[in-house]
Amino acid sequence: MRLADLFKQYLEHLFRGRRAEARRLLLDAQDRGMHASKLLTGIIWPAMEQVADLYRYNHISRIVEHMATRINRLVADQLQGLLATQPKTGKRMVVICGDGHGEELGAEIVADLFEAEGWAVWFLGSGAPNDEVVQFLAHVTPDILCVFGTLPQEAPTVRKLIDLIREVGVCEDMQVLVGGGVFNRAEGLAEEIHADMFAHNALEALEVVAGHPQRVPIPDVPEPGRRRKRKSPASQAAAASMRRMIEENQADDGDEEFLDEAVADAVAKADLDQLAE
Repeated sequence: MRLADLFKQYLEHLFRGRRAEARRLLLDAQDRGMHASKLLTGIIWPAMEQVADLYRYNHISRIVEHMATRINRLVADQLQGLLATQPKTGKRMVVICGDGHGEELGAEIVADLFEAEGWAVWFLGSGAPNDEVVQFLAHVTPDILCVFGTLPQEAPTVRKLIDLIREVGVCEDMQVLVGGGVFNRAEGLAEEIHADMFAHNALEALEVVAGHPQRVPIPDVPEPGRRRKRKSPASQAAAASMRRMIEENQADDGDEEFLDEAVADAVAKADLDQLAE
């Protein structure tokens, strides 16, 4: 079956709410030899974009958008377990995303594909405060921070996050990759907020990262006709405070000790008695 015909059938199942049929259609295609990565990038991803666009322009209802997105995510989760995996590369990535079901699905696909390529990936989802993200980055020291599917109202927060990362000086060689969401619709926004890389989709993200193995610092030069925005004393004090806190709390053995302590503390406080019976 041609990919276009498969895509059309899959969309029909999504919009009719046929969970089992949608799942079976793609799993059968995988059984016939179509790679899971191809199904994720050639069917799941464009279906995700179609659902978002149709809802944005009022061609489908909110109920249909919710239903289709959840089915798409269900099938994507099953395909993730079928991805062919490469040996570990030692590369690390942290992924955060915009506050929406579609945005989270796209970010998860990015995380899944990089993980299949041998990367260690931490997926933080949406809503984490900037200061907590910076502290996490300091502990796991990733090569890439991927910010996917940012909503228009979230763009200023993403810019503040990037500014905070650079001002604090955490992970100086780490590159920031942005994509999807408002970055796909607002040309030049990625450069404006000082991101290191931009990709429209997950497949392009793999290609862009492969082509930019090292960070090239971006000069802080104001646009013609604009003055450089001065950092307020409060902003500078907050960055200095965070820098001291990170230095004080930095685990001697790196991220493993930090994560081991966090996991041990969480498990110790969890109510496990209910599972004892």
